[in-house]
Amino acid sequence: MIHVTLAGTDLGFDENSLLFSVSRNGSCWNWDKDYNPTFTIGQEEIPFSSASSVSHEMRETGLGRGILSRYEGFAINGEASGLSFATYAWIEGATGDVFFEWIPLREENVSLKSVQWPGYMEFHEGRDDWYTLLNQHQGLLIPNTWETALGKLPFDGFMCSAASYMPWFGQVKSGDGYIAISEQPWDCAYCAEHPAGGPYTTVGIRWNASLGKMRYRRVVRYTLLTDCDYNDLCKVYRAYVKEKGLFCSLKEKAAKAPKVEQLIGSLFLHRGIKNHVCEESDMHDPAHPGKYDRVVPFRTRSEEIRALHDQGFEKLFLHLDGWGDPGYDNQHPDYLPPCEEAGGWEGMKELADTMHESGYLFGIHDQYRDYYFNGKTFDASFGCLQTDGKIPEHSHWAGGHQTYLCATQAPYYVKRNFSQLAEHGIRPDCAYLDVFTCNEPDECANPMHYMTRRDCLEFRGQCFEYLLSQGILSSSEEVTDWSMKSLVFCHYAPYQFQMYKPGTPRKGIAVPLFNLVYHDCVIIPWMMEKMDDHNDYMLYALLNGGAPYLIRDGAYPGIDGSFEPEYTFTDQENYRRCQVVSKLHERIAACEMVSHRLLTPDGRQQETLFSDGTKVRIDLDALTYEIGHEQ
Repeated sequence: MIHVTLAGTDLGFDENSLLFSVSRNGSCWNWDKDYNPTFTIGQEEIPFSSASSVSHEMRETGLGRGILSRYEGFAINGEASGLSFATYAWIEGATGDVFFEWIPLREENVSLKSVQWPGYMEFHEGRDDWYTLLNQHQGLLIPNTWETALGKLPFDGFMCSAASYMPWFGQVKSGDGYIAISEQPWDCAYCAEHPAGGPYTTVGIRWNASLGKMRYRRVVRYTLLTDCDYNDLCKVYRAYVKEKGLFCSLKEKAAKAPKVEQLIGSLFLHRGIKNHVCEESDMHDPAHPGKYDRVVPFRTRSEEIRALHDQGFEKLFLHLDGWGDPGYDNQHPDYLPPCEEAGGWEGMKELADTMHESGYLFGIHDQYRDYYFNGKTFDASFGCLQTDGKIPEHSHWAGGHQTYLCATQAPYYVKRNFSQLAEHGIRPDCAYLDVFTCNEPDECANPMHYMTRRDCLEFRGQCFEYLLSQGILSSSEEVTDWSMKSLVFCHYAPYQFQMYKPGTPRKGIAVPLFNLVYHDCVIIPWMMEKMDDHNDYMLYALLNGGAPYLIRDGAYPGIDGSFEPEYTFTDQENYRRCQVVSKLHERIAACEMVSHRLLTPDGRQQETLFSDGTKVRIDLDALTYEIGHEQ
């Protein structure tokens, strides 16, 4: 056994099992005895221990102390290979944090698919106060005794997607905790298992190859805490993103794009113009080919806006779906001209002008990832080329046969389309670029526009920055850590359970991990439906200090949180509910969420505190709320 001690942290390493242990201030964490360090080539998992040559040495630098290990001499498919790599686990002297680094040394003629390292922690204890934190959507807390199995992870656990809004996970046992932060999240995923009833949860890292190679050093940073809960872990990460330059507050974004101030406190109105499902779409119903098709004239939407203005609505934002001629989710990025059946250029301009004359904000849905084969300028060579020489293809959405546009091209298409809108006098205040902050980053092996996943996020970010440069507020489907420098708002950032039909067993207790880090950086609208006697989503909107949806027309009923509620409200009742939420949002949108508390073990009573002293308490059984101020 090798031990390294520095800055109050002890790092232990068993040279036979290749397992580590970490302890600090009495908080001790051991890698699970069932964990075996492996890497994957094709479908074969190969253990580190199968190397013919393994060495370990103590290493001390001006930054810290650690254990450097080298592995080489692997037999791949029965033949010797030149693969070699190192691991370096070390304690940082300045902080006492522990860094686990996996470093490729030689990988010629070998194509690693993934590496499963560092290991997952031993976490076997049937106790409610032992829990795991995952950044699935807004946040998920899984007690070790939770009855429902976690099951399959969305997006295969990829970070930088809805599977993990932020690139970290954590565990807390009786007040002792750790947070594990991935420092290269674009090629990283997490693996997690919680069986029905527990009594354990495992969570660990999977490093994915980049275009067929591991290429570079991968790092996970562990911070150990005592006398802590999930709030403390979130604040560790908030300090981390400020240190790394990822943090950009709404106040900073408002200095760049002043309309941010107008969006704060606005009611969100989600409406559409044209829906059309192509024959080759998986959604197409041959027995009822036109059942999803509809066209609502731009003028009808203009009349709705004037009516809302006449009723005294002060602050409103319109998110417009399906405004392009092909219809919602069709032929992107070749979406222009505006829908001719609905009124074309003149009709869309009238709607935009009506919004501005009413003092409201006008925004449009757009898409620069899904790349449709029937688009006017479709060119397969711009699709994301995989290392096997193919481009991915499917027909899941309304537009039918599609691939994915290489993100290197996306900024050019954004500029092309928004320039054409401006030439016709249509100037959106806001723009929603679909799926950029929901789906995992892509990669492309085409040498004409070679792109890693990290490059992909850079190009997606350039699209947001272009919008901001034109005075247009940037938006996307959900929220992710990488986008916080330039994303102003989103479609939603819900709890995991809100994406499923009410009554679906929940996979943990919903907690606002993302808002505890980034509440004052982004505007999040919340669903407002009262789904049944146990679920009034307005309470979550208040608890999270978010914006309200006045009307939310889901593009695809029955998925992605679009379900019919049992309760309906009159227009006046709906407006009053939204006003309560919008007034609170106007007060605290730019405030940090200081803390969140589960007032009962099952989370049916909760409380949040904001940096201006505002305190919000909700009761999910009585369906009541209190808004107060900390003395």
